[in-house]
Amino acid sequence: MRRLFLALVICLAAAPAAAVRIKDISVLRGARDSQLVGYGLVVGLQGSGDTMGNAPFTQQSIQAMLEHLGLDVHGASLRNRNVASVIVTTDLAAGMEPGARLDVTVSALGDAPSLMGGTLLLTQLQSADGVVYASAQGAVSVTGFETAGQGETLSQGVPTAGRIPNGAIVEHEVPASPDEVRSMLELKNPDYATAVRIVDAINAYSRERFRAHAAYEIDGRTVELFRPRNVSFARFMAEVGELQVEPDMAARVVLDARTGTVVVGQDVQISTVAVTYGTLTVRVAEQPRVSQPNPFSQGKTVVTPNTKIDVEQGGGPIAIVGGSSLRTLVSGLNRIGVKPPGIIAILQAIKTAGALQADLVIQ
Repeated sequence: MRRLFLALVICLAAAPAAAVRIKDISVLRGARDSQLVGYGLVVGLQGSGDTMGNAPFTQQSIQAMLEHLGLDVHGASLRNRNVASVIVTTDLAAGMEPGARLDVTVSALGDAPSLMGGTLLLTQLQSADGVVYASAQGAVSVTGFETAGQGETLSQGVPTAGRIPNGAIVEHEVPASPDEVRSMLELKNPDYATAVRIVDAINAYSRERFRAHAAYEIDGRTVELFRPRNVSFARFMAEVGELQVEPDMAARVVLDARTGTVVVGQDVQISTVAVTYGTLTVRVAEQPRVSQPNPFSQGKTVVTPNTKIDVEQGGGPIAIVGGSSLRTLVSGLNRIGVKPPGIIAILQAIKTAGALQADLVIQ
């Protein structure tokens, strides 16, 4: 039988790209977030904590915590199911002052089936350099749930992960402030044309406002900024970030063979080629027959094979596909009547032939 495909074709229109803000396509070098992680315990669970036999690190953590609080439980066998080991993560933005609050994510480390109703004990959060920058504590908010009976289990969401809004307090500031006189903008999608357009937009603004040039292009990824003397760094970056440019992008075709998704950029060009596409369907049906012997013939009942094979081959006429615009390419493929799985195969073959003037990305 023929296979059925659920496919989606996305084609960007040939209209010019819309203008976007500089702050949406670039970031300030040095003003990046730092990822923090820590290990902690969630208490107050209603019998949904870790099993001490399957998660021995939970028992060790409980013993160490109680001994730190003055209770001697060394060598005792703990059997409570109200505690779970968790990993706490968050992102710390550069420039945040000590005392600021952060949202944290709490994820179960052991075999606890749910963190609902639990409270995270004081947990230190450190970065990759080993320095503790924040501490977290508070009630865990879990949106998922799981209810199990003898014959049925009902679950929704992920009950083994939750969040604590404003659950972390910044203890130390990340020392990564950019130079307020000479700084760098880094493009999220490097492109020489986009970098030049950003420089032109910033200089046009700075010449009108400050009578000076304030930006220079370094390469396709980096733009160097020079803050004028009569404006603060924060105000200068705020006004520069609101300037709008039209970002350029390389011609690219993205194919996802699993879902049949085809995404074609607006600048994709294709040289003139002749394309034909056909399908071959082979059906194999097995209908075995049972052969019964005559009565009193001392014969044996046997099964004889009965195979039926049908072959169906379909195809289309050879069509000329080509042109310097996306509209010509799409109309040419539609004229052949090709479905998304066929478009994927055709674009791969055209790229192999050297007629597709774009980057082909296969996922």
